[in-house]
Amino acid sequence: MSPTTPRALRVGIVCPYSFDVPGGVQFHVRDLAEALIAAGHHVSVLAPADDDTPIPPYMTAAGRAVPVRYNGAVARMTFGPLTAARVRRWLADGDFDVLHLHEPVTPSLGMLALWFAEGPIVATMHTALVRSRGLQMAYPLVRQSLEKIAARIAVSEDARRTLVQHMGGDAVVIPNGVWVDRFRQAHPDPRWTGTPSAPTIAFLGRLDEPRKGLPVLLDAVPAVLRARPGARFLVAGRGETGPEEVRALLGDDARAVEFLGPITDEEKASLLRSVDVYCAPQTGGESFGIVLVEAMSAGAAVVASDFSAFRAVLEDGAAGTLFHTGDPADLAATLLRVLDDDALRDAARAHGSQVVQRYDWSHVTHEVLTVYEMVSAGTDRLVREDPSSRRGTLGRLVRSDRWERA
Repeated sequence: MSPTTPRALRVGIVCPYSFDVPGGVQFHVRDLAEALIAAGHHVSVLAPADDDTPIPPYMTAAGRAVPVRYNGAVARMTFGPLTAARVRRWLADGDFDVLHLHEPVTPSLGMLALWFAEGPIVATMHTALVRSRGLQMAYPLVRQSLEKIAARIAVSEDARRTLVQHMGGDAVVIPNGVWVDRFRQAHPDPRWTGTPSAPTIAFLGRLDEPRKGLPVLLDAVPAVLRARPGARFLVAGRGETGPEEVRALLGDDARAVEFLGPITDEEKASLLRSVDVYCAPQTGGESFGIVLVEAMSAGAAVVASDFSAFRAVLEDGAAGTLFHTGDPADLAATLLRVLDDDALRDAARAHGSQVVQRYDWSHVTHEVLTVYEMVSAGTDRLVREDPSSRRGTLGRLVRSDRWERA
């Protein structure tokens, strides 16, 4: 099947994480839904969200989420009897040809939908961890239900390995998608455009989540400024870290760090189109690295940690420059090497502009639709009994109301 296939599918997509504070999985779900709709399919997305959270018309809010520490981060998820009722109603109303669950082992909407639903089910796994206590705890709750999944997708080889190690089975690798042209055609913003004497280096991510690596970048700032005193570090994202904390850490060098706060998708594209270097100093816990593809699409030179997920996206350093993960001194040296070497930047940018084509939504959507075609042929759609009626841990989890409290 291709995106121009005449038969329009009814696709239900379940996102486990809240759109109140969106992140990578939420953006992937949103963009996949819009790519499928543009290809002529009927799509409904179920996701946690407060009633007053702005959401697109194809999305159904499953109710208020609560912050939970899960897999090294704080995720906003929802569970419990009210949520279970909403999931059942959404499934019944949707009458989907294909149900696409994201992170179905996460204790949120995907797990509930997996318990309730029958028929053609596709699951996408985003998590990539060497050891995951969350997955180890959640797996017994869904072990039998996982057999209902007709096809598994992993967004990277790292995510596929996590699935194999923790849950068995295997998955086809289909990466996260990017609207490449939106970044390539974005307009540079003079506020963020660097000059030879004052180059700009950007960071995007949750500021108070250690694995996103902002402390590593901040520790590298003084060494960069000693060689390039005019350099500017543009930091965008949500979090409590701000100018006062950075001044306490860096003293007068804090003048070079500018906090932009949360930015829109349009501002993100413009920022990446404007800067000399995009820096991705994450320390781990990343299964893919969508922001690397976005930066390459916008034409930014990329400097990134050298763990396996980023190394794969940057093709072992051909499409960007890698530094030793978690090493501020090596990051500073790498940033200076990239800023000082025009030929290195140009070669990486040229290679990156070719690499990103495989991640464009036109290509990714075709691959996802091929999986849908494989699982949707001739399977009836049913809704299972409510697991809250069952005895044991599973029933107690669904009956508990502690997931409904903010």
